[in-house]
Amino acid sequence: MQENSNFQLNCPLPMDKYSHILLGHGSGGKLMRELINNMFLATFQDKNYIEHDSAVLNLSSKKIAFTTDSYVVNPLFFPGGDIGSMAVYGTVNDLAMSGAIPLYLSLSFILEEGLEIATLWRIIQSIKKASEISSVKIVTGDTKVVEKGKGDQIFINTSGIGIINHNLDINPHSIKSNDMVILSGDIGQHGIAIMAIREGLEFETSIKSDSAPVTKIILDLINAGIKINCLRDLTRGGLASALNEIAFSANIEITINENAIDVQEEVKGACEILGFDPLYVANEGRFIMFISEEDVDKSLTILKAENSSANIIGKVKKSKNSMVILNSKIGGKRVINLLSGEQLPRIC
Repeated sequence: MQENSNFQLNCPLPMDKYSHILLGHGSGGKLMRELINNMFLATFQDKNYIEHDSAVLNLSSKKIAFTTDSYVVNPLFFPGGDIGSMAVYGTVNDLAMSGAIPLYLSLSFILEEGLEIATLWRIIQSIKKASEISSVKIVTGDTKVVEKGKGDQIFINTSGIGIINHNLDINPHSIKSNDMVILSGDIGQHGIAIMAIREGLEFETSIKSDSAPVTKIILDLINAGIKINCLRDLTRGGLASALNEIAFSANIEITINENAIDVQEEVKGACEILGFDPLYVANEGRFIMFISEEDVDKSLTILKAENSSANIIGKVKKSKNSMVILNSKIGGKRVINLLSGEQLPRIC
């Protein structure tokens, strides 16, 4: 289990009395009150908090983005992140794909009977740190406890609200013929970081998850006047699945160049050992962007300041056949399809 410098040893619950989650912590009684008051509210509530069944929010824009997601990753802690920080970053990144400024999150836990209180506290502290980095507030939440063997320690559900202060229509239907496809960095680190732990693989250098918020870089692009037509973050199913989803939604043909896609050597090696294609491996801090050719140079300047691996990887053309075509390194072409099943389960 990776150490987290943000983990505070002075957990507010009496560890000598309750070292693990009990069914009573979800019963609505005294134990649940102690859990909520001493751990969740003590960590997340602000001075204006009012205990109520819903949060009342003041929004400065008539146009908002709203998203929800659930996190079931195994293991809970991995190089470069954990289920807590990933729940925050994954949600704010979904909002960022609309060009939104994330403001508020809801946070719901499904806890398994027997979960160590110290593990829960560590995750809570990670969520707090990630929410501060992402400039979002946790404004409402919920806690449920299920019997031992029914929940695999902890599942997290989040919903996020952000405001949109631009006039762009960022979605697949805005993509135009001859749009360029830009990838924000190298791919595959998140999925392989998790699988390396599961399979006990060791490498000369540690592979770390790319889990991180991408809001700032997206807003930098928008504020620079880049007319973004579409954005998509590359989580489950990786780059290949994201491209296929967009191709089907927009009725377009996307051609990408394998030589333009950066994959770390350690990630390549792990994929060969495990029999995975890096194009389908999950990421938590990477995205693709569809823009016109005239905005490419300015976009790459901004993106490369954050990640030198950012690159143009392909181009769009209107077509009756919605598909993704790969120009391979050896000179051939192949169609990149959606996977029929799950290549990497419990990855986010």
